[in-house]
Amino acid sequence: MSFFYDEKYRSFYLSGGDVSYVMHVDDEGELENLYWGKRIPDGSVVPEMNRYYAVASFDRGDYRRPHELPVRGTGWYGTPAVDVINARGNDVVTLRYVSYTVYASKKPLPGMPAVYTETDNEADSLEILLEDPLTGLRVTSVYTVFNESGVITRHLSLENAGSEVLTVRGAMAASVPLYGNGYDLVHLKGSWARERSVIRVPQGEGEYRIFSQRGASGHEENPFLALCRKNTDEFSGEVWAMNFVYSGSFLALSFVDNAGNTRMSVGMDPATFTWRLEQGETFCTPEAVLVWSEKGFNGMSRTFHRLYRRRLCRGYWRDRPRPVLINNWEATYFGFTEEKLLAIAERAKQIGTELFVLDDGWFGRRDRDDNSLGDWVENRNKLPCGIKGLAEKINAIGLKFGLWFEPEMVSPDSDLYRAHPDWCLHVDGRPRTECRQQLILDMSRTEVQDYIIDAVGKVLSGANIEYVKWDMNRNMTEAFSGDRVPERQLETQHRYILGVYRVMDILTTRFPNILFEGCSGGGGRFDPGILYYMPQFWTSDDTDAVERLKIQYGTSFVYPPSAISAHVSAVPNHQTGRSTGMQMRGDVAVGGNFGFELDLSALSDDDITVARQLVTRVKQVRSLVQQGDYYRLLSPFEGNYTAWQFVSEDRGEVLLCAYVTLVTPNTVPIRIRLQGLDPDAVYRDESGREYAGAVLMNMGFWMQLKQDFTSSVIHLIKV
Repeated sequence: MSFFYDEKYRSFYLSGGDVSYVMHVDDEGELENLYWGKRIPDGSVVPEMNRYYAVASFDRGDYRRPHELPVRGTGWYGTPAVDVINARGNDVVTLRYVSYTVYASKKPLPGMPAVYTETDNEADSLEILLEDPLTGLRVTSVYTVFNESGVITRHLSLENAGSEVLTVRGAMAASVPLYGNGYDLVHLKGSWARERSVIRVPQGEGEYRIFSQRGASGHEENPFLALCRKNTDEFSGEVWAMNFVYSGSFLALSFVDNAGNTRMSVGMDPATFTWRLEQGETFCTPEAVLVWSEKGFNGMSRTFHRLYRRRLCRGYWRDRPRPVLINNWEATYFGFTEEKLLAIAERAKQIGTELFVLDDGWFGRRDRDDNSLGDWVENRNKLPCGIKGLAEKINAIGLKFGLWFEPEMVSPDSDLYRAHPDWCLHVDGRPRTECRQQLILDMSRTEVQDYIIDAVGKVLSGANIEYVKWDMNRNMTEAFSGDRVPERQLETQHRYILGVYRVMDILTTRFPNILFEGCSGGGGRFDPGILYYMPQFWTSDDTDAVERLKIQYGTSFVYPPSAISAHVSAVPNHQTGRSTGMQMRGDVAVGGNFGFELDLSALSDDDITVARQLVTRVKQVRSLVQQGDYYRLLSPFEGNYTAWQFVSEDRGEVLLCAYVTLVTPNTVPIRIRLQGLDPDAVYRDESGREYAGAVLMNMGFWMQLKQDFTSSVIHLIKV
């Protein structure tokens, strides 16, 4: 049992793995947080041990108290966990403890993605009910602790049990105080083609915010925030981390109060969100996943990876090896013919590729990117036999067939827009801002959702389609609905995301054997919310091998390699103009779901030989890459060498991947110490050479790559 209640102190203990999370109801009925960190004995915390605020201060010291759910009006001046305006126009809230409920396993979040359990003994859940006596606001704070890992998930449910309308202006799925300050703060910063760079900075004084107000989790920030000790590195030191299971605008922050204590929070961004609660209505926040590790960032990451691989991703493809694919986009862009596609497919089959994906340009009058989005009807001028006929020809070659969609968008030059100009996000009387010459369909409207379900569903049921790339290439402007009353307009962004989730849920359920891959201008919506419906994501539109080292390394801080799609593309690279060898490009792509994004029919014989060898190796190791434990060994943000490693769960198989970007003269070899091996075992590489596990971990490999943009991949098997 992961739950213990101390009746004497009215304290709640959630404990799993090496982690404890402790709360307490004080004499006034307020819920306080006493501890989150390394596991401690149940019942061992006396609440007075945590009274680090000044009781004698003129404002009662509430600002300094370790509130579990800080609110306005009681001396709290930071960002509240629950921000509600009542019918009198003020935002004063008082939450008093009412009761608690505990049960085995974990309940789903209706209409939203969330981590799940498959058996009752995996986790225990706690619901703490608090109420504002004046307004009737009832807040249920919901916690689940996983027995093996110590992962804690949190969300809030806000119910209007009063008689007057309430307006939710902000809601944090998690808001946790940490004692003291002086931590380092880590987040994932980026842009299009440069997603999820690892940023580590001193926490500083005051407040540090990361956020998205784009209507998507975004290229610029990821809904992830971590605090760590100054001495924390990849393999040692404490880390406290939060990840928001949500695909829309968000706010995550670290705040140091005037007593020198810290709070970290994540939830809905109040700049883009309000929610009107009529009498009897309930609003639920999305879920936050909380991870504590004393084994550094690698320990944190492996906890996220195992949870997301096994208990966030779902369905047929969760545990199956992902197919090696060829995507035609950078080979042809819009200018393809059926003959050209089949020529690429024939060459792909020759090197062992398993899946052919037709990207943008197959529908409407789509010869360029300024028309036809929303008109999901095949272009018979390009595809005289239609999608069904092309799929049959691809299948006859011996490949599976996949297709690209961008279902959430509409072109002003489209039959759909001409028929329904009010179906896009817009403000009447204002210009409709186009980006990429397209507008965003109003997914908050049920009729729009139903249109997409019907239109995409017809295509998927009309041919043997076994893979879908689901793209979303722009963020929101004028993010309001023509179908909503004024007092509910600021609900539009969240209702949009709920609509996306409904559409994804219906289509992935209706077509359970299709492998769905998320995409958003590359990695602009790479978040846990999408992974609940689609087990992998197009990591970045930047396919340059050197840039991909940083992108894939940063993405791995939270997301498992089984979610990372990585392709070999043409050179000079279409994003950077850089030329790297086929071996280097392929070895980088081995670190995720492997594929090609180039014209295989135009490659030299030498490159085809290397490509064939890469595919053969990928098929040998892809189960290890997708289901094994991942270790970051050398950072591309700290030097010219990058290294990462995969280890099977039974420690019987190892894949070491090392890369150099720019070499320097007169340097000695570097030493790469492996991790997670059996120290008492012997491992054999592909040449037959044997190594003691203890030697590989403590002495390591000596390695020297002597040319720019080169790589080495070593596969070891336990003897």
